Amino acid sequence: EEEEAELEELLGPSPLALGLGAQRVAVVHPAVKWGPKKSPFTTAELQVAEAVALVDTLQNWTVLDKIIIPTKNPDKKFVFGKGNFQVLTEKIKKSPHLTAVFLNVERVSSLTKRELEEAWGVKVFDRYTVVLHIFRCNARTREAKLQIALAEIPLLRSNLKNEVSQLDQQRGGSRYVMGSGETFLETQTRILKEKELKIRRALEKLRRKRSLLRSQRRKREFPVISVMGYTNCGKTTLIKALTGEAGLQPRDQLFATLDITAHGGYLPSRVAVIYVDTIGFLTDLPHNLVESFSATLEEVAYSDLIVHVRDITHPETILQKATVLSVLKNLHLPSHLLDSMVEVHNKVDLLERYDPTEENALAISALHGHGLEELKEELEKKILTATGKKILTVNVNLEGPQLSWLYKEATVQEVEVVPEDGTALVKVIISNSAFGRYRNLFPNSKISV
Repeated sequence: EEEEAELEELLGPSPLALGLGAQRVAVVHPAVKWGPKKSPFTTAELQVAEAVALVDTLQNWTVLDKIIIPTKNPDKKFVFGKGNFQVLTEKIKKSPHLTAVFLNVERVSSLTKRELEEAWGVKVFDRYTVVLHIFRCNARTREAKLQIALAEIPLLRSNLKNEVSQLDQQRGGSRYVMGSGETFLETQTRILKEKELKIRRALEKLRRKRSLLRSQRRKREFPVISVMGYTNCGKTTLIKALTGEAGLQPRDQLFATLDITAHGGYLPSRVAVIYVDTIGFLTDLPHNLVESFSATLEEVAYSDLIVHVRDITHPETILQKATVLSVLKNLHLPSHLLDSMVEVHNKVDLLERYDPTEENALAISALHGHGLEELKEELEKKILTATGKKILTVNVNLEGPQLSWLYKEATVQEVEVVPEDGTALVKVIISNSAFGRYRNLFPNSKISV
């Protein structure tokens, strides 16, 4: 009960929650014209379109204006040069219906945020704040909620330092808290550290539980296929098409999936597999946010195969691929997983002409089922290699226990009865360990590969 109460406290209302109220937003994008901060794979217009898509994900949020302003260095204090900042300030002040500005940068410091809000007279959000709010709105499980609470800690720390510096300016120095010998900053820092430790402990408990479930899956020898990709690329739609699971309801929005979910399906040879749906990725997703979800993404390292789904119709598909591969690389996955990855070009039904630019990529339409048979055959080939399963034909005596043993311990594909001598030729897919047990139990059985 104590643990439950502590967990409920950790998952209580966040001081950073933006609430469910309506926001009328101007999306302001700092366009880097040159230098190392400029991406060669995108344009300012496409970056604004993604920022608008993020806002559109949120209920009661509306984009009233889209503003692109050039800058040499988006990391400087006010993001823009003096002249451009003045132009932008005048434009914002002439829009009386605005309630917020979404500054399309990874993160602004709490000090800059405060000064921008004072200059513009409206709330200011960066990508970190908006994505975190989307996560908060979409989180369903305790694990997702805990991971969001963990991602909030760096923001709370930053806000605390800013708050204390403000207080110090107002009263001319730090005060001790009720004679405790601790300053206000020290007390609040300690409370935050304790909260972070509690969240990490709760997440570790859930991680161990998931590890137990994983080992049970291993015992039953179900191959695991992790389906990954940029947010809204069609991962859930593909899993629904591969499994026929009616309960899966894909949503056309960013970050619809925050939790790892597992779904059973079959490959052409009737091998049962588990498809794992994972959180989508996003360009400039802050490191702290990725780090806090690393426990969820850890599941991918235990897969037998990764499927990388790409929305091939998206104008930034090359940048999106680079983003996904960069995150996968940072997860320190085993090299064999990265080398055997299957790349899928989804949504080809929306293209007038599909031009395959990359070797070995499979073109599909998850929504309309185009190319799924070829994909399943490729998955089967890779899974048999990854798991060391064999396809064998075994001659069994129908009066003995072999046939029922094979049905229980392997995947029986075909049974061809030979009535004149009471035997059958049984085609099976069998793991190395099960095959070893079969040879020990039935040493006289005839086997052909």
